Amino acid sequence: MRNLDITTLRSLVAVADQGGVTRAASALNLTQSAVSMQIKRLEDMLDLKLMDRANRRVSMTASGEQLVGYARRMLDLNDEVVGRLTEETYEGELILGVPHDIVYPVVPRVLKALNAAFPRVNVQLRSSSTVRLREALGKGEVDIILTTEQGVGEGGETLTEMPLRWTGTQDGVAWKRRPLRLAFCTCCIFRPIVLHRLDEAGIDWEMAVESEDDRAVEAVVSADLAIGAMLENSLPPYLEAITPGGLLPDLGVQKVNLYMRGGRDKVLDELAQMLRNGFGAIPAPAALMSA
Repeated sequence: MRNLDITTLRSLVAVADQGGVTRAASALNLTQSAVSMQIKRLEDMLDLKLMDRANRRVSMTASGEQLVGYARRMLDLNDEVVGRLTEETYEGELILGVPHDIVYPVVPRVLKALNAAFPRVNVQLRSSSTVRLREALGKGEVDIILTTEQGVGEGGETLTEMPLRWTGTQDGVAWKRRPLRLAFCTCCIFRPIVLHRLDEAGIDWEMAVESEDDRAVEAVVSADLAIGAMLENSLPPYLEAITPGGLLPDLGVQKVNLYMRGGRDKVLDELAQMLRNGFGAIPAPAALMSA
């Protein structure tokens, strides 16, 4: 197995670009003899003539031109790897805030891709409610957040829209009972939307749980003691969307929005673009596509 040396390849490309060994040596800050020896080493290893030295201006042979093409690609990849792994620009920490109900399936894929591209950057994931994430961004406690909202605030951009659906346990009957028993976290942004729609429809309701813990809410819903509301694309396998047949009001759609702190940098911009691409790949609701 023979391995090509990056240093000798860099000298070969410099000779091709500069049109001679002397100029290449000056560009590389090497002596002319050092560059000549590196080219000779390449020729000996490959048992090929790479340069035509008959004229005063050095020219590449057919084999030399072919190797220069490969060498440029190898040098580009080498420099990219070294840059990504060692440059201070790509070190540090970012804090990404995401409501728990839109973490899957996009965010894990994005975090994996970002780690592959910037392995020296530590990304901390903070899961909280939209209201608290907006507050944290305003205080400078996070760098970038996703939210679920009916509209979009100043400085935000909408990545996609998802229907808000009534949710209950599989084959559950809690949604048929009156007063309608509900389960929401006290800080859930969907809670006032749901209560407003029920009041408009004249449907009596009562809150079955008062908690800031999403797990407690899901436990009550899973036990068929109450129903809740979640985005259509974020339902866990143990819950299902309820089709109430007109017995419950439609909850409309929610926007998934992106907000970032000021003072951008390359890694933050790349993370934002990965999130745009990830949520942009989610199919639009049928109702929106036909609108």
